[in-house]
Amino acid sequence: MPEAVIVDVARLASGKGKPGGALSETKPVELLAHVLRTIVERNDIDPAQIDDVIGGCVSQAGEQALNISRSALLSAGIPESVPATTVDRQCGSSQQAAHFAAQGVIAGAYDIVIAAGVESMSRVPMGFASAGQKPHGPSMAARYPDGLVNQGISAELVAAKWKFDRDALDAFAAESHRRSAAAIADGFFDREIIPIDVPDADGNLRSHAVDETVRAGTTADKLGGLKSSFYTEETAQRFPEINWHITPGNSSPLTDGASAALIMSDTMASKLGLTPRARFHSFSLAGDDPIFMLTAPIPATHKILKRSGLSIDDIDAYEVNEAFAPVPMAWAHEFGADPAKLNPRGGAISLGHALGSSGTRLLSTLVNHLEVTGGRYGLQTMCEGAGMANATIIERL
Repeated sequence: MPEAVIVDVARLASGKGKPGGALSETKPVELLAHVLRTIVERNDIDPAQIDDVIGGCVSQAGEQALNISRSALLSAGIPESVPATTVDRQCGSSQQAAHFAAQGVIAGAYDIVIAAGVESMSRVPMGFASAGQKPHGPSMAARYPDGLVNQGISAELVAAKWKFDRDALDAFAAESHRRSAAAIADGFFDREIIPIDVPDADGNLRSHAVDETVRAGTTADKLGGLKSSFYTEETAQRFPEINWHITPGNSSPLTDGASAALIMSDTMASKLGLTPRARFHSFSLAGDDPIFMLTAPIPATHKILKRSGLSIDDIDAYEVNEAFAPVPMAWAHEFGADPAKLNPRGGAISLGHALGSSGTRLLSTLVNHLEVTGGRYGLQTMCEGAGMANATIIERL
């Protein structure tokens, strides 16, 4: 059975997901095309040999509609003979793309495949895909008669269940910015970031290569002055246990970004004279309560540790997506995880959460961190809309 290896993985530096953000004047198809083109060129592979491109994108509407992965592939100049598909597992879409890619290699269906992701939250705002429509019908209403809630309310419920107070949440968020700012200062992200020339509002081109969402001067005291984002009287009556601690400061910001991983069989990598950076060790998926929504990384991690035969202490770094501060905090509490190993270069609170791109963005940072530190195993997991999670364990080679 072939092994699935990561030959390369890279990303764009984050852009604020609003008008005026560094990437906001560039169409999402061009963001993804640039990453695909660059990852092919810098590894000097014949693009005609690629068996498939699997891209993640959450808001597949407007400029991100009609299989954006195929449009990006063609825009990148990759041969027309190479197919592509776009998947949606909410925030874990490109992590799922990497799963599908690696599993296809292991099954013998692929020799070379690119897993990727893109999201332009400035040009295709979150929620745009449903355009005010209600996608749920009477069967869902019958199962959840009180109604589902948005992710912010779910984050409040997680904070309340694990008894995280506002100070703890803000301290975690401030530490995310501190770690990311230190990584930028040390040049840590230089290997994983692909610079891109983008127009500003006046049409002038400039190079973008530094994460725009990191705020080096952020402190817990400053974050403490922000107001709750999700309070309503109706929700307060429904969930009296909520203390209303979730703010823009301890949540991930709206973000634009794209990322990609070049994945192939170990045999093909050897044949092409390429040196794999890591291999896929184990995979898992889990579903959980869609009201709490953000807790599925916990059962996904229990499942992958059992499947892999590893313990949490065997893992050298954990990338647990910081959609909201209580998500990785609850995960760490459940597993007694070493805080120093948890998002050691900061997470989505500081580096941004460009939904469909986040899976392969986390993967790029995890591979990079293991190489710099000499670690062996890395675990990545991410909460996803409607109460799901992917978990992945990689082994540095």
